[in-house]
Amino acid sequence: MHRRPRRLAGATLTLAAALAAAGCSGGPTGSAATGDGAGWQFTDDLGTTVELDEAPARVAGLNDVVASLWNYGVEPVAAFGQTSAADDVAFEGRDLSDLAIVGESYGQIDLERLAAADPDVIVTSVYPVDSSGSFDESQPLYGFESVEQQEQVAEIAPIIAIGYRGSAADVIERTVELADSLGADAGLVESARADFDAASARLTEAAASGITVLPVYATEADGWWMAKAPDDPALRLYSDLGVRFVDPGGEGYFWETVGWEEVPGYPSDVLLYSLRFSMTPEEIAAQPTAALLPAVGSGQLHPWKYVGMDYAAQAAYMEELAGWLESAADVTP
Repeated sequence: MHRRPRRLAGATLTLAAALAAAGCSGGPTGSAATGDGAGWQFTDDLGTTVELDEAPARVAGLNDVVASLWNYGVEPVAAFGQTSAADDVAFEGRDLSDLAIVGESYGQIDLERLAAADPDVIVTSVYPVDSSGSFDESQPLYGFESVEQQEQVAEIAPIIAIGYRGSAADVIERTVELADSLGADAGLVESARADFDAASARLTEAAASGITVLPVYATEADGWWMAKAPDDPALRLYSDLGVRFVDPGGEGYFWETVGWEEVPGYPSDVLLYSLRFSMTPEEIAAQPTAALLPAVGSGQLHPWKYVGMDYAAQAAYMEELAGWLESAADVTP
């Protein structure tokens, strides 16, 4: 997930605590049991075990997680996130008429509507605070504006947190474990896994050309934010598959941020611009210094989509990324 600046209570914040993605994997594993009076349980990535008399039938939660579960046949009853599910690319093609959209910006959750959806469990993610992969359990889970709000949500239904750290390959497997415990369609999972394997192979082949890629978040007010691939699970996966991401340097976690006057110092063949709150390609090209970038000058700008940690979503985006690399020209000096 891309770790992006977010606006909350009128201030611009980085996601060092609330939204991050780090370079290590591991953590508690999940388990589930149903039938024969055994009940159901799942241990999340903070080590919290949720136990119920039977497998949850009604699932609510963060857009990023419930969209992935839906790709495996687990349809959510309610969703909240940085944007409305109606505007989130992760839900493209979905019929949202039965989905209660209870939050349309970060940390803004309609608790009454969430309660009315009557979820059995609520799923979200948790991000590390630095590249070591450590979680700060004193901070709210991702999607909640405060610990107090999180506690209010937990009164509606138990919360399960999936750790978004290490490679997306690891996060995907954890999401599959959760989906399986919730009654995922095994056929959908296996079909998506095959698509993922095929997309991975294509991306590796496309990346062999050596085309360089730089993912950015850009706004006139906040400047030029360049992502560090090892700190984002999806980017780390693509890097492991051979994609050559520009290392922007710097000591900070996840982002290296510079003013507009410094932008020409970070050239790449392809530029990926965030689809969440970032400037459009036209707006980027209109900035005098950004216009000097080889990728911008050659029109090799493509969307950096925040898609779910599941086989289906990642396969689709990797196919797109592979296509862009296949058609890209080497335009950097």
